[in-house]
Amino acid sequence: MTITKQTIDQLDLRNKRVIIRVDFNVPLDDASQITDDSRIRAALPTINHVIDEGGSVVLCSHLGRPKGKNSPALSLAPVAKRLQRLMGKPVLFAHDCIGPEVQSLVSKMKPGDVLLLENLRFHSGEEANDERFASQLATLGDVYVNEAFGTAHRSHASTIGIPKFVKVAAAGYLMKREVESLEGAVENPTRPFVAILGGAKVSGKIGVIENLGKRVDKVIIGGGMAYTFIKAMGLEIGNSLVEDDMLDFAKGIQEHAINRGVKFYLPVDCVVAATLDPDAETKIVPIQEIPEGWFGMDIGPASVKLFSEAVENAKTILWNGPMGVFERDAFSRGTFALAHAVANAYAKTIIGGGDTALAVHRAGESESMSFISTGGGAALQLLEGKHMPGLAALPNRL
Repeated sequence: MTITKQTIDQLDLRNKRVIIRVDFNVPLDDASQITDDSRIRAALPTINHVIDEGGSVVLCSHLGRPKGKNSPALSLAPVAKRLQRLMGKPVLFAHDCIGPEVQSLVSKMKPGDVLLLENLRFHSGEEANDERFASQLATLGDVYVNEAFGTAHRSHASTIGIPKFVKVAAAGYLMKREVESLEGAVENPTRPFVAILGGAKVSGKIGVIENLGKRVDKVIIGGGMAYTFIKAMGLEIGNSLVEDDMLDFAKGIQEHAINRGVKFYLPVDCVVAATLDPDAETKIVPIQEIPEGWFGMDIGPASVKLFSEAVENAKTILWNGPMGVFERDAFSRGTFALAHAVANAYAKTIIGGGDTALAVHRAGESESMSFISTGGGAALQLLEGKHMPGLAALPNRL
């Protein structure tokens, strides 16, 4: 599947200043050290392409939620240092993203130069999609490239505002790959096509469940959302997470899937805990024997075996949402075991960003996956088949 939007490889970039909206919203520790730079690395092909074509690069991004206020803990300065190390060349850093200092730095840029602007969200105009803020950003370049798939579902100044004020706009290589991988998996998958859906709540994934349910050959449900499906079958689930207002929906989805010949998998056992305390007593029980007052926290070994066998013959696997509370060691086994099974399948494997990407990384299987999305919420919206403002703002391919 080919993206319908104009892409960076179609542009003449010689002697052009190119504003690239990147997604450098990276995790930081308490000392403001970057703990995972994969989002920075993901943007390198687009940045390097501009340099190779004789252009200069003005990078803009958000980091965290500073809510329109200058917050030193959320400065992009550490990102500039890491980018400089990854590129092996100087990266200039501006202490704001608009204003005289930025204009001065930009005016002195030569082909091959790279400048990173300070956090866009230090200005309230970013999230408010303020036209004046967008127009000020737009004056910094001749060409606009959106490489931030992770924010493509947001109507912000840097995603839908800037394109109104520049003559040339396009999608970057990462944006192109994200859209083609996720849409391609849904619209034209190699079969058998297996969707693995986990995470906490059914309500957060209604659209994905409905959209994928019409297209997959098998669907595997795990994580906290599984207990809503299990309760809908009339089984007791103790104190496990449940959305009582979603019971009829869950039952209907399962029935519709089965009626269409889709194989529908739910956990057959689970790891339960007496309390939510990290040191609480745990045990493995069949799904129909969750003790009263206990909490389901992970899929059990029999479920791991069942789910692993379900993905064995797959040719396309799309996974969004962990199988349990994988951040805690006692409840990480199910998610990590499934990550190994997905990695070992002879299939195109697409990981839908967010917690799933983190889980696959912690399982040591990132390198074995065909594609890992950089956008959690954006990936969900695309998989639902919903409108993506950041994409819609770009011109169509000629």
